[in-house]
Amino acid sequence: MIAHLLKPEFDDLIQKKDWITLKDSLQDVPSADIAELIESIDSEVGVVIFRLLKKQTAAEVFTHLSNTKELEFLDLLSKQQLADVMSNLEPDDTLALIEELPGHLTQKVLASLNSEDQMEVKKMLGYPPESVGRLMTPRYVKVNSDWSVERTMRHIRKFGYSAETVNVIYVVDEKEKLIDDLRLNQLILADPQSMIGDITDDSFVALNAFDDQEHAVQMLSKYDRVAMPVTDSDGVLLGIVTIDDVIDIAQEEATEDFHKGAAVAPLKTTYRETQVWSLFTKRISWLLILVFVNLLSSGVIEYYEEVLASAIALAFFIPLLIDSGGNTGAQSATIMVRAIAVGDVKLSYWLRVAGKEILVGLALGVAMGLASGLLGVFRGGWEIGLVVGLSMIGIVLVANLIGAILPFILTRINIDPAVASSPLITTIADVSGLLIYFSIAAAILPSF
Repeated sequence: MIAHLLKPEFDDLIQKKDWITLKDSLQDVPSADIAELIESIDSEVGVVIFRLLKKQTAAEVFTHLSNTKELEFLDLLSKQQLADVMSNLEPDDTLALIEELPGHLTQKVLASLNSEDQMEVKKMLGYPPESVGRLMTPRYVKVNSDWSVERTMRHIRKFGYSAETVNVIYVVDEKEKLIDDLRLNQLILADPQSMIGDITDDSFVALNAFDDQEHAVQMLSKYDRVAMPVTDSDGVLLGIVTIDDVIDIAQEEATEDFHKGAAVAPLKTTYRETQVWSLFTKRISWLLILVFVNLLSSGVIEYYEEVLASAIALAFFIPLLIDSGGNTGAQSATIMVRAIAVGDVKLSYWLRVAGKEILVGLALGVAMGLASGLLGVFRGGWEIGLVVGLSMIGIVLVANLIGAILPFILTRINIDPAVASSPLITTIADVSGLLIYFSIAAAILPSF
């Protein structure tokens, strides 16, 4: 919003090459808005603007740039300018950048880091992709339990500037094992002469460096924390994960689930940066698979060709019944995929879920069956109405149950349950729906 309002003034100062005024005008603009402004201009001019920023601000702006703009800047920045930016980035941000870079730029970035930061980044690279170890930062404030509150506050004032957050202070023993984490307000309100050990309760929640990043999202949300410690298997404090990094992961996970839910392989970059060929390859695989699965529907219709020929009115209701089944299954799958993702439902609950969804599916099926049955009576007589009504009940019940249980099955075999959304469920519901419809029609119609 701010970037949009500043754009005319920003463009005018660039046109006049009034860099001094431009530098002053950017002093109070948030980093995210500066990045948005830089994204809208040529990279050559953007680098000039970038050089006007303070080192810390420049580093923050860099983290908000798109992958394409980051690559362009890395080619245009001098070695010293790159070193200034990298030295002010958090290790987890540096690691995230390196993971997206081609080989020659990776070497350039690593070479710009000091030896300490290089060691830290290489250490983090040793953790599995998408693990908490790749997400944590070693920039936090730690204290000993035998310190006084007064000494601790002096320590925070001295070293807190380099920490990612001072909202939480970590208490460790002589072997660097985590004892407790303290909120800053606990220290502010405590007697300056009291000992840290007197205000700790040895109760804390920590992540393991090998945990999945999605687990970190769930834990910070569950315990309503702005930061959470990361330990190894021996309880040694390795780093912390902060809420700003977790928000990014949550957004990436949500985007990935949206893509998978539409049978699209997740995009690695933004849509704007993705090329046509990449969009094609991300979508064609599932579409081809679904084409062949849909051949089963054609096979069902062919098998029941005589039933269909004997009562042509049955054909009128195929779209109604199949679409109803697909929609019901997609609803059920979407609800269950989300419930599993946020931890609301565990895999061990599958039988309980099945029972509940049978009742829900039956209620939905009866309501929709009555409505569609009346349409069947109107279009083809009461025999057709009975077939259509009963078929609707069966199709909705089965589709609802499949949509609820399929995410459990996929999760159990280590496949992301997000793929169980609309396209796959709809296709399965189409085949099962036709089987139910023509089976009921074959059983009922000859008796009249």
